[in-house]
Amino acid sequence: MEFFTSAIDTLKVLVIALGAGLGVWGVINLLEGYGNDNPGAKSQGMKHLIPK
Repeated sequence: MEFFTSAIDTLKVLVIALGAGLGVWGVINLLEGYGNDNPGAKSQGMKHLIPK
């Protein structure tokens, strides 16, 4: 029975590490999306909302 307890604890650590890694990857992807974009392209959406 101790083998199963050890296996479950190991799986818990792996799942937590995988979730943390995916979270960090997601944050990096979000930051990259805001970093190198053309500022002119970002303002295109607001031109449609503001009446002339």
